[in-house]
Amino acid sequence: MNSGIKVFEVDKEKLAVTFSYNSKIVEKIKKIDGRIWDQEQKRWVIPNNSVSINQLAKLFEKEGIIWADEINYPSGHDAYSLDSDENQLLTEMGKIITLKGYSLKTRKAYLGHVKRFIEFIKKPPYQLEKEDISKYMLFLLEEQESSHAYANQALSSLKILYDSVLDKEKVDFNIPRPKKERKLPNILSQEEVLTILQSLKNKKHRALLFLIYSAGLRVGEVVRLKIEDIDSKRMLIHIRQGKGRKDRYTILSEAALNILREYVRVERPQKWLFPGGKEGNFLTERSVQRVFENALKDAKIIKKASVHTLRHSFATHLLEGGTDLRYIQELLGHNSSKTTEIYTHVSKTNLSKIESPLDSLIKGS
Repeated sequence: MNSGIKVFEVDKEKLAVTFSYNSKIVEKIKKIDGRIWDQEQKRWVIPNNSVSINQLAKLFEKEGIIWADEINYPSGHDAYSLDSDENQLLTEMGKIITLKGYSLKTRKAYLGHVKRFIEFIKKPPYQLEKEDISKYMLFLLEEQESSHAYANQALSSLKILYDSVLDKEKVDFNIPRPKKERKLPNILSQEEVLTILQSLKNKKHRALLFLIYSAGLRVGEVVRLKIEDIDSKRMLIHIRQGKGRKDRYTILSEAALNILREYVRVERPQKWLFPGGKEGNFLTERSVQRVFENALKDAKIIKKASVHTLRHSFATHLLEGGTDLRYIQELLGHNSSKTTEIYTHVSKTNLSKIESPLDSLIKGS
């Protein structure tokens, strides 16, 4: 069984390597030049360069590695390499998913799935069969121990590859999709959110996280905000082309507006409300994640949380405050009320009314 070795980018200079503890894997990791153990994050960190990446790929050629899409990883010593036919296939795939209107993030994910599939199967495109999909799905679920959401996305990308690019109609017939996992989101208490927000000193960082929590924004939405999207007269934020290519409005908090005005007065952003390091670009999502990770550490909160946890907490706190679920659905931009209903399972409003039988027993004794 695969130990679930995952590699993702920490920044331009470092890569993080995570896996379930295994002494043999640790021994191999220690062979990589420049590797260090990150005690706080409980993960190994290696230099983000071709030498380290190639060392890692060669050491774990048999075990397999789940590479983040942003990493230009090698296909391995004996791996099937993409020739001109396969590169043409990826080009055609890219055109089709662009015409379908998929977002840049989704296009990148789908192309990554197709590339990994071709490298795994080691066949020219015209020889690909339905059985190859089943083989790959079993590999993802049993050996790589990928999440069902990840495997489902891989299957969706391969369906487009076979149906629209290779013109193999109905190729995924009788291939069952992994059952969707039902996981409840982690929620921060209002006190914890306040502690995190108060730990921020940088004006730009304060404005970022204040806006995310106060309006329930996705990280991809906050970095793409423009100056004109903030309507201080109507106290609304205009989200343009959010998830699912939808526009919507959400609330603008008075407290968040005051923080935002302070930030704008000092930093004077031009086009993008939160510009990135490169001129003309908005801030990267990974940069926001790092801001939150540092704030979580400064606030000394050990609960597992990410930037998206602020969005979950926003919805849960609204529900606990008595806001109708239909309004929360609209603010979050959910298509289905079933998506929003998940917050009823993490809200303390109803659960707090239930008394544990142990407390009843003690009181009656």
